[in-house]
Amino acid sequence: MTDVYPPEKRSAVMRRVKGRDTTPELKVRKALTALGARYRLHRKDLPGRPDIAMPGRRLAIFVHGCFWHGHDCTRGARVPKANRDYWVAKVARNRARDAAAREALAALGWRAETIWECELKDAAALDVRLRQTLSLE
Repeated sequence: MTDVYPPEKRSAVMRRVKGRDTTPELKVRKALTALGARYRLHRKDLPGRPDIAMPGRRLAIFVHGCFWHGHDCTRGARVPKANRDYWVAKVARNRARDAAAREALAALGWRAETIWECELKDAAALDVRLRQTLSLE
C-alpha cells in the first residue's frame, strides 16, 4: 500500500507532532496541581527526561501516548498499514528506550510511573491513581 501523503507532506505532518506540553501531559499536570502537588518539568539531568519530576518524592512520571509507546490498548496495538516494518521497529525502539530510562531511574533511587493516554478518559480513575502514586490515600 502506498503512503496517503507525498513525502514532503508526511514530513511536515510528523514535524508537528509535539514532544512536550501535549494535551495528555497538560491533563495530568492539571490533575496534579489540583491535588496540591509541586513538580518540575522535563528534567534533563534525569534518565529519560521525565515529563514530570518530583524531586522531594524521588518520583518521575512519564505521560505516554498509547500509539507511540506501544501500549496494549486498542490504540496502542494498531499498526499503520503503510510502512508497517518501520512503525513496528520504531515502537520497539521507543519501548526499549523507555525500559532503559526506568531502569536507570531505579538505579538512582527514583520511582518511575507511566500514565497512558487512554487512562486520561476517566478523570475519577486518574485522580485515584495519582492519589495512590503520591501516597495521599
